[in-house]
Amino acid sequence: MKKVIGSAILAISLAAGAAYSQDLHYPERPVRAVLPYSVGSGPDAVMRMVGEQLSSKWKQPVIVENKPGANGWLAIGEVKRSEPDGYSIVIVDSTHMTLQPHLYRELPFDPVKDFDPVAPIYTTHFFIVVSADSPWHSVGDLIAAAKADPGRITYGTWGMGSVAHVGTAMFESKTGTQMMHIPFKELPQLYTAVANREVDWAFGTAATVQNLYQAKRVKLLALAAPSRLATYSDIPTVAEAGGPADFELKTWVAAFAPKGTPKSITQQINDGIAEAVVAPEVSKRFETFGFDAWPASARDLVRVQQSDSLRFSNVVRQARISLD
Repeated sequence: MKKVIGSAILAISLAAGAAYSQDLHYPERPVRAVLPYSVGSGPDAVMRMVGEQLSSKWKQPVIVENKPGANGWLAIGEVKRSEPDGYSIVIVDSTHMTLQPHLYRELPFDPVKDFDPVAPIYTTHFFIVVSADSPWHSVGDLIAAAKADPGRITYGTWGMGSVAHVGTAMFESKTGTQMMHIPFKELPQLYTAVANREVDWAFGTAATVQNLYQAKRVKLLALAAPSRLATYSDIPTVAEAGGPADFELKTWVAAFAPKGTPKSITQQINDGIAEAVVAPEVSKRFETFGFDAWPASARDLVRVQQSDSLRFSNVVRQARISLD
């Protein structure tokens, strides 16, 4: 009996030692970063820059795989089914991990049970965007127009249940207004419609409206953030422009790994990403996109994920938004 117990203890010790050695030398082969975004999108461009930094640090390739479609579920499902060994991570945004669970009765994944938060990457806030020849010059003007004729003012989004749709529901609740939702299938189509005054306004990030803004086809009434953006310092916050004092609308992008990935490995990924997002060449591109680097711990990501999920749950329930 003693020999059997001794052999079992030895086997466990050897297995633990092998796992420790594997963690210590991570990564020993290429790492996949799977994205639910198309090539050339903001998150794709960022992850390719971050991937270059990680490849240089780790001396192993970081392969960016684009799997857009199906609400992001193709990419998420791919990584969910992967081995929890740190060699497959998924790069997703707050919509997938905090909003979708409240829009569908059933999802093909569970953000908490199926994934471990690994590393925040960046955040981006939304502007209130109107046509360049819109009669509104402030958020106060928009609110006044909406209150004067409930249901007549139109706003566009990139789809039912999107951050912009839920964000506008939040805006309506805080301002006591009611507006008409016009969903679009594609972002370029949406902002062209705003520029042409086919819809009255929309939420948009610096990355999505930059070209139309520089061409003076749209103007930015305000930024839905606590403070102004450095690269758009002349654009006031919503509070400064006559809107609700505490109104904020943003999205974040972060890395997640299959549930059960060793903490020592996820910490190495976190350390690498946190270092990469503040590298000078990456920071410079972030400014171009209007992104804010978010070098933080996995624990910080968990806290934000939980708070955003609770906030979206309340808004979705009150606005009776459902995609089932």
